[in-house]
Amino acid sequence: GIVTADDVMEVIQNEATEDMEKMAAITPSDESYLKTSVFKHAKKRVFWLLLLTLSASITGAIISHFEDAFVLVPVLVSFIPMLMDTGGNCGSQASTLIIRGLALGEIKTADYLKIMFKEFRVSLVCGVILSIVNFFVVWLRSGDPLVGLVVALTLLITICVAKFIGGMLPILAKKIKLDPAIMAAPIISTLVDCITIVCYFLIATAILGL
Repeated sequence: GIVTADDVMEVIQNEATEDMEKMAAITPSDESYLKTSVFKHAKKRVFWLLLLTLSASITGAIISHFEDAFVLVPVLVSFIPMLMDTGGNCGSQASTLIIRGLALGEIKTADYLKIMFKEFRVSLVCGVILSIVNFFVVWLRSGDPLVGLVVALTLLITICVAKFIGGMLPILAKKIKLDPAIMAAPIISTLVDCITIVCYFLIATAILGL
């Protein structure tokens, strides 16, 4: 009777709130939203925003490196947002499930091989379906089946990589005694974006002869 049910519920609620804030790249706080000052809100968010902004600049540098491909095939640029968004979404899906599984004790760090194999199979199923659909969509939009092939292959690789990273980073964080929630959507999206852009233009260069 020393620890009441209300105390337990409060701890569970606080822990869930903390995890949600970390997954959104916000430094956790014990104060409620309305009682927290504007300066404190900004202080909790600005570090991660700055870090992610600087990380995203790497993506910009990669795109600039391949700017000659834009000149030859300008339509390639229009598919970059779709590829990056898809990669980020896939990574977020995997990380959310793994982080929740770790929190509930359903997943252990020793299960990493099982997770890798399962996410690989999931990514193949999702990747093949999305790649086939987008192949025809891009072909119709660009008028060139080779451009459709470039986007489809990049999409397949992106989904596989994103789900692998999304599944493994929380496990790695747990292994090195960090909160898995910090390896959530913002960090995974930034990392996947860089890999996606490199794969996209390497495939485009090989297939389109740029």
